[in-house]
Amino acid sequence: MRLLLGGDVMVGRGIDQILVSPGSPILHEDFIRDARDYVVLAERTNGPIPRAATPSHVWGAALEAFTRAAVDARIINVETSVTRSSEFWQGKGIHYRMSPANVGCLQIARPDVCGLANNHVMDFGIDGLLETLDVLERAGLRTAGAGRDLARALLPVRVATSSGALSVRSIATEDSGVPREWAAEKGLPGIALVSSLSARDAPRLAQGLSGDVRVISIHWGDNWGYPPSAAERAFAHALIDAGVDVVHGHSSHHPRPIEIYQGRLVLYGCGDLINDYEGIRGYEEFRSDLRLLYQVDVGQEGRLLALELLPFHAKRFSLEPASMEKRAWLASTLTKVGRPLGTSVELDGASLRLAMQDSGTSRHL
Repeated sequence: MRLLLGGDVMVGRGIDQILVSPGSPILHEDFIRDARDYVVLAERTNGPIPRAATPSHVWGAALEAFTRAAVDARIINVETSVTRSSEFWQGKGIHYRMSPANVGCLQIARPDVCGLANNHVMDFGIDGLLETLDVLERAGLRTAGAGRDLARALLPVRVATSSGALSVRSIATEDSGVPREWAAEKGLPGIALVSSLSARDAPRLAQGLSGDVRVISIHWGDNWGYPPSAAERAFAHALIDAGVDVVHGHSSHHPRPIEIYQGRLVLYGCGDLINDYEGIRGYEEFRSDLRLLYQVDVGQEGRLLALELLPFHAKRFSLEPASMEKRAWLASTLTKVGRPLGTSVELDGASLRLAMQDSGTSRHL
């Protein structure tokens, strides 16, 4: 089975404002009160951005990867509330909102699973979450990680492909910035929130996943920094020991290390795929304008066969192919930070490939 995994898709705020039907630009941030100012900041960095942009604009060159016939299933994390609500969640400094009229910018990428367990999907409260769920359902987009009660928030999405059956559950942790009040409960809408990374909880979270390939998509950890914590590694390993085949991690604004454990793939952080950060200064050493898609080939019993990394550069709120220099930087950086986990990344033409060594069995695959 071939999967295409992307990180955080943040199509609210400035991104929403360049699309055909932008919602209200009002923000309640400390320094910026109008979402259109993020467009201006980006234009100062990279030049003019089209207004009333087509849905394909924000994907740019990455759209071709999403529409490849050889891909069996596509999984992204939609880190935005899709709502017209103006009920900002109190006490949160950042709020992401996309107009429901712009949902076509998600549909065009044809994701098979949209993870919603993250720290922005409830930026406009329960009503904003319920509208998000309704809008995405009407648009034919299947969601995991949020729901009208705990059972539905934890419910995996099952995808039938020509290569077999796929099962995906989306969860989030508090350390990614999720308010504890967002946790779904019996009779209460919310997200599938994990209070702590306890290896003892792994069997419960793996339970109910079925099919040929089983995926946990997890929003966890800080925005910046490379090494996974001891708790993250132990939790990822426990999930795999409990029957998970792929751990699809996200939340960091840049790619984090990759690990192979017991023949299964752990992505500790896929990085952002789409956001409006172009004009924001700080943390330049992480080069968060470089984005990756992860093309994962999974074989029998969920074992990783190959991992190809597709590199892009964010510019003018779109994604263009990364230059040779940028590809080389990504390969070098991911090799450096992956070395303690037994992985390295090699240049392979216009893409990158993982040179795999299993940290769980200490042998090359």
